[in-house]
Amino acid sequence: MNSAVIVDAVRTPFGKRDGSFRDTHPQDLAAEPLEALRERNGFEPATIEDVIYGCVTPIDEQGLNIGRLAPMVAGWGDIVPGVQLNRMCGSGQQAANFAAANVMAGQHDVLIAGGVEHMTRVPMGSDGDGPSETYFEYFDELTTQGEGAERIAEEYDLTRTELDELAVDSQRRWKEAWDEGRYDDQITPVETELDGKEVIVEQDEHPRPSTDMETLSELPLSFREEGEGFHHPGNSSGIVDGSAALLITSEEAAEAHGWEPMARIVRTEVVGVDPVTMLTGPIPATEGVLEKADMTIDDIDLFEVNEAFASVVGAWLEETGASWEDVNVNGGAIAHGHPLGATGAALLTKLVHELERTGQDTALSTMCIGYGQGVATILERV
Repeated sequence: MNSAVIVDAVRTPFGKRDGSFRDTHPQDLAAEPLEALRERNGFEPATIEDVIYGCVTPIDEQGLNIGRLAPMVAGWGDIVPGVQLNRMCGSGQQAANFAAANVMAGQHDVLIAGGVEHMTRVPMGSDGDGPSETYFEYFDELTTQGEGAERIAEEYDLTRTELDELAVDSQRRWKEAWDEGRYDDQITPVETELDGKEVIVEQDEHPRPSTDMETLSELPLSFREEGEGFHHPGNSSGIVDGSAALLITSEEAAEAHGWEPMARIVRTEVVGVDPVTMLTGPIPATEGVLEKADMTIDDIDLFEVNEAFASVVGAWLEETGASWEDVNVNGGAIAHGHPLGATGAALLTKLVHELERTGQDTALSTMCIGYGQGVATILERV
């Protein structure tokens, strides 16, 4: 079996809802990481055998196979194929996992995988009206992700205070990482138009680094009546616009092109879980990918667990026994936001750059997914 390596990884800044990207077409936003990868690694478009892009709401401006359109918008002509996939919130990570599987199987040597989501221009959930009546023959209840997160908090006896502490930490960690320049190599500035004027977007717009426990304690609950729930906007992921992409190749192709890989993709996993609580997938996905790799939680140096809701991370920590000090060390989606189809690629981007910065050896990324799934990926620094 061939080895699949990540040569480079980059993302756009994440623009807040109705923020600096509100006049930017999703296809243009999707093209930005592709252009950055080409500029940073000096390849000709014909070198890229396929572009695999996640997108959770592939309709309207994000329709018509945005994975195919993005390289054309990037100026790569018509020679580079592309495909769009939807594994809901795990789409960007699944794109990378599919790319790795193709390389490992010897089907391709040089691929780009990533994702895009413009949640301002194409709102979440606008692609469907929910499950059919047949769904209720198997599951007698349809919940929202927010309600699923509330039930997870109840199941694991997590308090609002504990979840708010995690949220404050996420904001603090993002600010520390930003101030120290840890994001510099993984974020590409975006030149775009806003209200008819040229602007350059260089920084994530969603973080609120001054967030403290007192501030969060005053926020109203989002999904339940006061006193009956746990989650509010301050301890849930932010709605943002952004894209991310990784250059994934075989080791032989990287050597032939003179590229120095950042990390090797060791193993991947995807699981299905109860679609009512919906968001527990990271737990069995982590267990499964570790078993495949013949590793334990103690063998992993760094983790990214998507902060869709604070209870998702809290439950994962309790079940796995991992240390919070090794998880989301540069802040998570509560701080920088969660652009659905792009987030998984952005989490992997964070990990490969952090492995390189710290010299640590192994990393694991995992995400919860709507309607009950989980995805995971183990990386090893080369």
